[in-house]
Amino acid sequence: MDQENNSGVTEFVLHSLSGSRELQIFYFAFFTLFYLSIVLGNLLIVLTVFYEPSLHTPMYFLLSNLSFIDVCLSTFATPKMIVDFLVEHKTISFEGCMAQIFFLHVFAGGEMMLLVAMAYDRYVAICRPLHYATIMNVRKCVSLVVGSWLIGVLHSVSQLVFTVNLPFCGPNRVDSFFCDLPLVIKLACTDTFTLEVLMLSDSGLMAMCSFLLLLVSYAVVLLTVWRRSSAGMAKARATLAAHIAVVTLFFGPCIFIYAWPFSSLPVDKFLSIFYTVFTPLLNPLIYTLRNKEVISAMQKLRHRQVSS
Repeated sequence: MDQENNSGVTEFVLHSLSGSRELQIFYFAFFTLFYLSIVLGNLLIVLTVFYEPSLHTPMYFLLSNLSFIDVCLSTFATPKMIVDFLVEHKTISFEGCMAQIFFLHVFAGGEMMLLVAMAYDRYVAICRPLHYATIMNVRKCVSLVVGSWLIGVLHSVSQLVFTVNLPFCGPNRVDSFFCDLPLVIKLACTDTFTLEVLMLSDSGLMAMCSFLLLLVSYAVVLLTVWRRSSAGMAKARATLAAHIAVVTLFFGPCIFIYAWPFSSLPVDKFLSIFYTVFTPLLNPLIYTLRNKEVISAMQKLRHRQVSS
């Protein structure tokens, strides 16, 4: 990256969640446990879906990819945040800051599109069950996943291409534990109103439109489910409830932060923690603890490993 455009700024200073040394030690232990739980829990889902033939269906294929993205989303910044709890000077290089912005929008944008794909899968399964196997074939599932990643990359590049060439000449303190785009562009030594409008048009509208599309699709599916009364529909309602919970928990903080980029509130830092740390852990809990098929598959996988 070209450093000349940044007027000598080579690093940014990150803020800790607390100035108390005792609290930082507590946060270190707390978030280390959380991060390990995220990685192990989501990777367990990926391995279970991969090795258990009964889970080789479109729904679980998309779920395993959601778990993989959750691991990525929690990894782009959380390990550094954990290490920073143990050091006095919490800094990140200019290149590292731009990398965090890039990966955040790749993974977050990809997860938004993957959640839309999962909603589409449930729509086809419930509203067009006789055509489900034909519509949600292997090629369609792979296309949905690849498309989610591509949209995430394009979305991230569109954000970064305007940010990397901004003139940063000080100050360089980011009021968060990672480089979040709305906070970083406010440090530029130029008028960023146009860039903030572009960010609103890109990230804000992407999150809002995806969220509204998901709400409409789930409303249609729930209406279809409500008209039917069977054991299968009871299972469908439970699955939809889990999907809606994940969607609300993920999109709520994103919309709050990126749909109103012109003002920065203290709560933004905690909302950032929520969708980068807490939500990736809630996903496997919501999908596995309420899903007997996944639990049964995990037990089979464990028994095979023990017997072998």
